Amino acid sequence: QVQLVESGGGLVQPGGSLRLSCAASGSIGSTYAMGWFRQAPGKQRELVATASSGGNTNYADSLKGRFTISRDNAKNTVYLQMNSLKPEDTAVYYCNLVVVPSFMSYWGKGTLVTVSS
Repeated sequence: QVQLVESGGGLVQPGGSLRLSCAASGSIGSTYAMGWFRQAPGKQRELVATASSGGNTNYADSLKGRFTISRDNAKNTVYLQMNSLKPEDTAVYYCNLVVVPSFMSYWGKGTLVTVSS
């Protein structure tokens, strides 16, 4: 069983920054991808960014330059640094982990980010 615990969400003003964290525990092995997705009210869940255990990263095109994903493999933790936040970034942000090579996928419960003045 794999558990993902997100933290760092909250209310921030437009132009501000937040850093999300997601710590994984359980039977994850040593090779897995971690990432962030988000779901805004009334919209489908969408990719934000992913990071492989080898260090490769992938971002939604619209978020490149403002969001940065990083991971600490020793802590089984992935981070999302979000800068220059906009009201349209308001969403529940979900952590995702995919175990390789089984490709079993796990989700956190989500953390709410609200960008508002």
